[in-house]
Amino acid sequence: MSDRALAATGLLQPGSLARWTYRLSLPAGRDGDGELERVVAEAGAAFPDAGWNVRTRLNADPRFTANILRFSQFLTLVGLTALVVGGVGVANAVTAFVDRKRMSVGIMESLGATGGTVLSVYLAQVMMMAAIGVVLGLALGAALLAAAVVAGGSILPIPISPTLSPGELGLASLYGFLTAFAASIVPLGRARGLTVSRLFRDRVAPGPKRSSWPYLAAAAGAGAAVALLAVATAEDRRVALVFLLAAGAAFVLLRLVAALLMAGARRMPRLPSPWLRLAVANLHRPGALTPSLVLSLGLGITLLVTISVVDGNLGREINRTLPERAPNFFFVDVPGSEAARFQSFLEEQAPGAALEAVPMMRGRVLSLKGVPVAAVKAAREAEWVLEGDRGITYAPAMPEGSTVTEGAWWPAGYSGPPLVSFDGELARGLGLAVGDDLAVNVLGRTVTARIANLRKVDWRRLGINFVMVFSPNTFAGAPHTDLMTITLRPETAAALEPRLLRDVARAFPNVTSVRVKDALEAFNAVVAQLVLAIRIASSVAIGASVLVLAGALAAGHRARIYDAVVLKTLGATRGKLLLAYVVEYGALGLATALFGLLAGSAAAWYVLTRIMRLGFTAEFLPALGWSMLAVGLAVVVGLAATWRILGQKPAPFLRSL
Repeated sequence: MSDRALAATGLLQPGSLARWTYRLSLPAGRDGDGELERVVAEAGAAFPDAGWNVRTRLNADPRFTANILRFSQFLTLVGLTALVVGGVGVANAVTAFVDRKRMSVGIMESLGATGGTVLSVYLAQVMMMAAIGVVLGLALGAALLAAAVVAGGSILPIPISPTLSPGELGLASLYGFLTAFAASIVPLGRARGLTVSRLFRDRVAPGPKRSSWPYLAAAAGAGAAVALLAVATAEDRRVALVFLLAAGAAFVLLRLVAALLMAGARRMPRLPSPWLRLAVANLHRPGALTPSLVLSLGLGITLLVTISVVDGNLGREINRTLPERAPNFFFVDVPGSEAARFQSFLEEQAPGAALEAVPMMRGRVLSLKGVPVAAVKAAREAEWVLEGDRGITYAPAMPEGSTVTEGAWWPAGYSGPPLVSFDGELARGLGLAVGDDLAVNVLGRTVTARIANLRKVDWRRLGINFVMVFSPNTFAGAPHTDLMTITLRPETAAALEPRLLRDVARAFPNVTSVRVKDALEAFNAVVAQLVLAIRIASSVAIGASVLVLAGALAAGHRARIYDAVVLKTLGATRGKLLLAYVVEYGALGLATALFGLLAGSAAAWYVLTRIMRLGFTAEFLPALGWSMLAVGLAVVVGLAATWRILGQKPAPFLRSL
């Protein structure tokens, strides 16, 4: 509308919340990113106390950009998890490959080939297979990107055009080759270090697998390169470093779980059934699948349990706690001159409803302890307080839902220097303490106040509360609007909400009504979409775990064939062997499920209490369900891999011994 029409509405009154926006286009040739940042910096230096908020194409919405970066970081972490699990799969696959080529290696060395030549030949084969896998992975990733845009593009309010970045594709390829090299050099080095007689003898009498230090050093160097690359390319290097340390700790713990399981199986008393003894022996004998299976399943189940527990706690907080305790409506921009009449109107329309009203103004934080906000190094969870305008209020008494944790509330009738009460958690994130000063710009004026106390705020009750609550004398006489809430009685809320919304709009057209139920439903929809996206992304890691499990079973394929052949020659039936394998894979699955349940629950506790600042409730049923999935997965995939082995005829294998 025109300026004259806006003035005629009467909306622009002292205390009204109005924002004026100016657009600036830099001259052609001087509109690069560097020039843009220079103009913003010069404007901030020329007007240090201005209450404006500068947005450019580089930071159109800092909070939205931060959320996108965090979700991108999560996808990166899921990708790294899949990469780590996939590395285990590559190691298993190369182990199986070398196992099949032992006879060929022995023949080549018998004919004069050096160990270096053998290593070069098979390393080249592995890296060529890795190249094929990388190309297929890039093509599949591009196809999934296009499919995701087609399937989920309608969720976003902006059009999305899928593009492929050569830099990102190159980075993904580098990850793949480094991972393949790191995972394959050790098993190839083991074969290169064996003597010819040992290579042939190892076909029927496998010996201990040892790796020489040059190959271990090469694998460690490639792994370190992957880690450095992940940290260097991450948006939040601290998070990436924490993830890599956690992944390393998970490897160590899973190796410890496998070692304890093997040691326990080795020390078990003699069982009466020979097939149970066979199952127990398979857990700890030379060449046992226990380390590979525990590692591949453990990472995937831990991730699934973590997501499941976080999802369950979020659902409880949103769908149960909030709707029961939240007000029905927020009323924004209630003119101060009409606040009493508006409150009387609500009391007439909704008898017995609970009303709450506070004065509200908008202010922008300029400095903390004399330091301009641009120079303040705030914690990520507290950065939003310094971005743009904030709602502020003043109050003689402490708001409901708050508890003073440090300092003291100002006395009634206080008339000294301006004081402010600050949210305790956010204050710590900003480096503030009781007694520190902060400056805010309100209605074009700079107000400096001293922090009198820190509060613990229960934001989940959705009542009226503010990060900053000032002493009443700070803004005495300043024009402002009121913010009101109404909480209807449960038995009348459903019928009264639509009528109240209509009547308020007719009687007070300047007041903005926000129905909390609608806001919660919209929030639930966003959370549901986010959780779905997280689960889809996490399924990549889970899929990798399944493939790694199959690869681990394939790595022990040769040993299992000879076991089955010898046992069947001695009179074993397919059913008895099947029973032994069920017990073996079931024991591995139970041990892995227990680890995933404990480790995933601990990770979820950390995410909920330390990052999301929410309460934690153990979600036993979903977590137990995913843990039991490990048992079923281990048994089903294990039996599928060994079913063909059980059907082999003994004669061909006995002739080849």
